[in-house]
Amino acid sequence: QVILGAFLSSIIYNIITIIGIEPSGKDYQIPGFSVLIGIITALIALAAFVYFIHSISTSIQINNILNNIYQNSKSQLETEIEHDNGKKEFPDSKNWKTYNSIQSGTIQNISSTSLKSYCADNDIQLEVLFHKGEYLIMDSPLFKCNKDLDKEEIDEILKNFLYQESEIVKDNYVLGFKQITEIGIKAMSPGINDPGTAINTINFLTDLFAIRLKKSDHSIIMNDNKPILKLSIIPFDHFMHNIVAPYRNYCSHDFTVMMSLIQMMNRLKKCKNLSNNNKATLDHQLKLMMHDAENGIKNPADLKILKSTIDS
Repeated sequence: QVILGAFLSSIIYNIITIIGIEPSGKDYQIPGFSVLIGIITALIALAAFVYFIHSISTSIQINNILNNIYQNSKSQLETEIEHDNGKKEFPDSKNWKTYNSIQSGTIQNISSTSLKSYCADNDIQLEVLFHKGEYLIMDSPLFKCNKDLDKEEIDEILKNFLYQESEIVKDNYVLGFKQITEIGIKAMSPGINDPGTAINTINFLTDLFAIRLKKSDHSIIMNDNKPILKLSIIPFDHFMHNIVAPYRNYCSHDFTVMMSLIQMMNRLKKCKNLSNNNKATLDHQLKLMMHDAENGIKNPADLKILKSTIDS
């Protein structure tokens, strides 16, 4: 868009300059300064075109695509961890009234800042009952509130839930994990068969999972040390299983990819502040990996190496 704007602005400016050239007798009066600016804008447009060709040729390379997804996911994760109050206690919402969705669709983002402000102004507490990126059908449970709400109040709260079909990693880091996983699985398809790219995706996922381990399984937003909003987050064990399962199903026959998956688990088990529940999740995934590897890899020597790689 920037490069197209540079071209259009250069063309429009030069057309206006040409119109400004007026005849004086048999000669034409040429606005020298305007012509100079026109030449400069034309050169800028040509330079922008050269940059466009270069940037397109590099941006479609798989390593750059992976790195962009990784950076966006990492940035979103670190932002959420910075504002994480998951260790705070939230009131029991068992007896709160449940309000349902008024339409079907995928909610890709929640305006938590606006919801926080609304809850503070109206002295209410909310608990969101779904994960971002989850598909909801009409009349599905959407949120709970500690007070009864009228139609106008419900409509104001529903405005903070954004329904859209496009996937934006900057709004939801989970999509970044899924996109990296999809690239790795497609790289292992019979038509491509590129274990190197699959291993690169696992390396990116290892770093992202290490950051995810620092985050709680739910997010509590505070106002003057009072919890007023609870956002649901997909639990780590379900999240890990959803990401690793496709690799186990499609790559269990490849020794190098399975070795990378085991090394990923070993590295995550060495992360600081690893909870017992998360450690149990990693151990469970290691068992599932070896089960699939035993069915996919027939060479007993390779299986022996894989088993010896697992850290106790």
